[in-house]
Amino acid sequence: MRNFSVNLRAQTKSVEKKSCDILLYKMAIHCCEFRLFNIVILGVSFMLIFTAFQTCSMVEKTVLDSVEKNNGTAGNAYTSLGILYAVFSVSNWAAPSFVAFTGPKIAMFIGSLMYFLFVLQFLKPMVWALYLGSVLVGFGAAILWTGQGNFLTINSDSETVSRNSGIFWALLQCSLLFGNMYSYFVFQGATVISSEQRTKLFIALSAAGLLGCLCLLLLRKRRVEVTEENALSLNASSTHAPDMPLTALKRAFQLLKTREMLLLCFAFAYTGLELTFFSGVYGASISHTESFGNSANGLLGISGIFIGVGEILGGALFGLAGKRTNVYGRDPIIMLGYVAHMTAFYLIFLNLPDNSPIEDSLHSTYITPNKYVAILCSFLLGFGDSSFNTQIYSLVGFMFQEDSSPAFALFKFVQSVAAAGAFYYSNVLLLQWQLLILVLMGSVGALSFCCVEWMSTRASRSGYQTIGLDDQ
Repeated sequence: MRNFSVNLRAQTKSVEKKSCDILLYKMAIHCCEFRLFNIVILGVSFMLIFTAFQTCSMVEKTVLDSVEKNNGTAGNAYTSLGILYAVFSVSNWAAPSFVAFTGPKIAMFIGSLMYFLFVLQFLKPMVWALYLGSVLVGFGAAILWTGQGNFLTINSDSETVSRNSGIFWALLQCSLLFGNMYSYFVFQGATVISSEQRTKLFIALSAAGLLGCLCLLLLRKRRVEVTEENALSLNASSTHAPDMPLTALKRAFQLLKTREMLLLCFAFAYTGLELTFFSGVYGASISHTESFGNSANGLLGISGIFIGVGEILGGALFGLAGKRTNVYGRDPIIMLGYVAHMTAFYLIFLNLPDNSPIEDSLHSTYITPNKYVAILCSFLLGFGDSSFNTQIYSLVGFMFQEDSSPAFALFKFVQSVAAAGAFYYSNVLLLQWQLLILVLMGSVGALSFCCVEWMSTRASRSGYQTIGLDDQ
């Protein structure tokens, strides 16, 4: 009888253990599906928002120059974008506190509305509206991107952060395809952009931006009762108590003092400089090259499309297929992006006039300006940018899981300071000097990233997978 009771208890415990294992397995599957849903919705939302904004920033100078030629007054495009990124850089210090107070979903929604208002004001360009919109979108960008980094980290772990970064990046960069494809058909064959053409474009872009804002409201917040049995199955970042606003700001300052973050700042700064170049300067340089004739403004849209193709291909290769392409670490991918950018800069130096970033130009070039070379450079710029950004997102999300909000805020702070400075010097520097700055900063940024990647690899092999402020 005693043996029967012992066997019965043993069988009961075995059944309970199996039931518990099945429950934990179902929870893990649900958690993965839930997180993947959030990542996809996040990517689609940003795709729509930046279909509006990135297309807007690429054609901004061409559109405002056309307003001036039609005897209107609309302000300076490079100054507008410089103000935007200057406010963006300052606002990044307050962004972690704002995100901690509202949560990432609400912060991203508010930030996206600022982008929508900025695009909307181009329906009737006015100087005061342009510069006020630049200030608003600068603050909106800070809370949008800090919230995005925090939300991406919450919905990822060390195994999925590369994949999720790639999914998000590929969806985001689809924005370059749709907006620029539309602008190509609107502007095709036009040497000066008419009021009717401008209105058609910006009504479509404003609608896309508003839809992106609304899509952010579909993001889900996971509600799970954490018990002693399931606590170990949850990712630490999803159960980590949110920072209080002042604590988040303090952690951002402390994080900036770490060796890893100081080295990464060089890579962050380079992404800001090349962001300015491909999103504002390069398109303007193409449209100002009179050797391209009446097709110059249409070529601006094609250039944006091929930047997007490069971005999407990079996101797919280095994010979605990250387990295969990241076998040897993140540093080979960074070096591949570096080579792509250096090749593009050299070809641009040969192909476009020296004063093309500033004004219409027929200046002599080292080779006859070639449309196909210009488009190839667009693809290389997008591919290289994707290589840098997917790996930066992956590394920051992996190393600073416990401090994701301040870490991504610092990333965007340094990036936006560099972008603001680049937009200001783009008003005065000839093309070859801008390219020289990019070459020097790209070399330093790639080397500094590789150093941090090597330190991260050594630390993970020693049993430390993340870096937090408590570890310093």
